[in-house]
Amino acid sequence: MSARRAALRAMGALVVGLRLPAPALAAGSFSSIIAVRVWPASDYSRVTLESDKPLQAKHFLVENPDRLVIDIEGLELNAGLRELLGKVRADDPFIGGVRVGQNTPRVVRLVFDLKQPVAPQIFTLAPVAAYQHRLVFDLYPKEATDPLLALIREKEQAEQAAAQSVQDALGELIGRIDKPATTALPPVPPPLVVQTPVPAPPFPGASAAGAKSDPLPGFSQARLDRLIVIAIDPGHGGEDPGATGPSGLREKDVVLAVGLKLRERLNSNPNIRVMMTRDADFFVPLHERVNKARRVQADLFVSLHADAFFTPQARGASVFVLSEGAASSQAAKWMANKENAADLVGGVNAGAVKDAGVLKAMLDMSTTAQIKDSLKLGSEVLGQIGRVGNLHKRRVEQAGFAVLKAPDVPSILVETAFISNPEEEAKLRDPAYQTELVEALATGIARYFAKNPPLARHRALT
Repeated sequence: MSARRAALRAMGALVVGLRLPAPALAAGSFSSIIAVRVWPASDYSRVTLESDKPLQAKHFLVENPDRLVIDIEGLELNAGLRELLGKVRADDPFIGGVRVGQNTPRVVRLVFDLKQPVAPQIFTLAPVAAYQHRLVFDLYPKEATDPLLALIREKEQAEQAAAQSVQDALGELIGRIDKPATTALPPVPPPLVVQTPVPAPPFPGASAAGAKSDPLPGFSQARLDRLIVIAIDPGHGGEDPGATGPSGLREKDVVLAVGLKLRERLNSNPNIRVMMTRDADFFVPLHERVNKARRVQADLFVSLHADAFFTPQARGASVFVLSEGAASSQAAKWMANKENAADLVGGVNAGAVKDAGVLKAMLDMSTTAQIKDSLKLGSEVLGQIGRVGNLHKRRVEQAGFAVLKAPDVPSILVETAFISNPEEEAKLRDPAYQTELVEALATGIARYFAKNPPLARHRALT
């Protein structure tokens, strides 16, 4: 019998249904799993275990094949934890599968089969809002991709697809024209890759910079320097749902839908590329939203929200920019404090934020010029969204929003409507209204660029 126990211990996990003898279990000494959530995304995948007591975990990586092994102390395998087995999606970029077992009487072992090497971050979060204790596993790629390079490749693919579509349509048209059998048609040329951007109203291009060595074949440095990059930031996401409307519409869902439509609208211009801080349902810390915009040297930053208020009567859209000092109103101050608390709900790994003091100093360097440009952008956008819906305030407001603190990027935060108002919630749910809102945002951005052409800048790939 002892040999059998030794063999099972060497295997690293006992069978799922194993029950320990009563003396080994102290009543009430184990944590209970309340919920298990998995948030897959191209940036990183997050797994959250919510429990009634704090959990402690140790982890290590195994290669060939790549696996992440996590041992959680003070936990007994139960039905809540078994739910994890069915929550991993086939399209998860990082997790191929998961196994779970009772490794020792007081330790549950999780084994994640990985699709690629990862740099895991594992941390705990204290109870906040509707959540109790959370143990979080963030699986980041071991080698991060250059976000600017990703934008360029996306632009090239779009250009090639558009050129191929033109050639396919031309070929179909020629095929319909009756020609004598002896007449040979000239060969169809390959898709044309335009080497210089073509200005297309209403988004004017920037002045040309000197040609440099090609960062990518067929994509000149001059084209890269003239590219207009706009950062679209759908608020909240993942563990942080944002506000919720009377019928259950979640802020994080509606602003993502609007953001994706706005990306498509802006990307239709050949001189523009949109970087989304998130393009799926996952959480992005406030400082990382700012960093993403700065890494691609964005020309503009537009954060999208749809907040709630104490009463359902509050209505109308608002536009906010950063304040150099006090907020422009108590409502703006309240809104900024509410949005700045998103990190607490969404769950930031405080230990992974390197040089927090340096980061705070950098974010506090926002200049008067940046705020001045942000006010110009905000005024144009507010004027346009007032044409498709009610305005809560008829002037751009200012407050200390953390997400607007990129020191070199004109930045605005748009509260599209009050999701707590039943009528406005219904509008936000309507795809037709979302399209009208997107058109208003795009027009406001276009009007800003028409009066304030972006300066050519040297964009370097990392």
